[in-house]
Amino acid sequence: MLTRKRFYSMLIVATMLLLFTACNTSNEQEEELEKGTIKIGMNNWAENIAVSNMWKILLDEKGYDTELVQVEKAVMYQGLASNDLDIGMEIWLPSTDQSYYEEYKDDIELRDTWYKGTALALTVPSYMTDINSITDLNDIKDLFDSNIVGIDPGSSIMSITEDVIAEYNLDFTLTSASEPAMLADLNNKYDNEEPIVVTLWKPHSSFANLDLKMLDDPKNLYGDSEEIYYASRLELEKDHPDVVKWFDTFFLEDDQLGSLMAAVEGASSEAEGAQHWIDDNRDLINEWFVE
Repeated sequence: MLTRKRFYSMLIVATMLLLFTACNTSNEQEEELEKGTIKIGMNNWAENIAVSNMWKILLDEKGYDTELVQVEKAVMYQGLASNDLDIGMEIWLPSTDQSYYEEYKDDIELRDTWYKGTALALTVPSYMTDINSITDLNDIKDLFDSNIVGIDPGSSIMSITEDVIAEYNLDFTLTSASEPAMLADLNNKYDNEEPIVVTLWKPHSSFANLDLKMLDDPKNLYGDSEEIYYASRLELEKDHPDVVKWFDTFFLEDDQLGSLMAAVEGASSEAEGAQHWIDDNRDLINEWFVE
């Protein structure tokens, strides 16, 4: 028979367990709330959009309030230097972002690489068999209406292309557009097998979707193959050491990045595509979340 003394003892123990559980849950919730906001600067390049949306989902899963802030490249550097952004996903070195990096290197933290083997070039459809080098362009300039289709005016590839036009004495005009507008023009011309020359880079999903070729650059003005780094504001590692540790471990091979970009571009929304890719690649992702 349960005595009154034993009953009260059990009641006290049960009450203490409930209080402990409640306090522990409250502490966990408070800890999660205190993780705070991470602002990622995202410029309008396909690989950047794909990777940034992926990281938003992963950081949200870890309890952070993650914001994707769409910015041009110059604004991304300014945002990191002024602490308005926490992370900039895409720093191309040693050539493409050299001028930006030199200007802001004392005010930001250059972190680790997450992709290797980039390339920048003027690019044409492969069905244009009579052109293989930048030096061929002037000979058939009328085919292109003396126009090179570019992307955002603030991007590094645009300033380099201006130098290319000058150094090769190209009788061409560089037209600025958003990346989606450039791609729409490229796809339309490609579908009709019409001439077009665009500023393009690897990694990019267009090389998986279309048969394209990068034009030879004898003067190597676009530079050698580069690496993509991420950068952070100066105090991020102090404020969020786990986030920096995860991002430092993060790395994608060419086929992995290509599949992520394809998933994002093929879905009804960028977030939906990123989520599908995450669901299919948990083993890889778990390797980034080091203890």
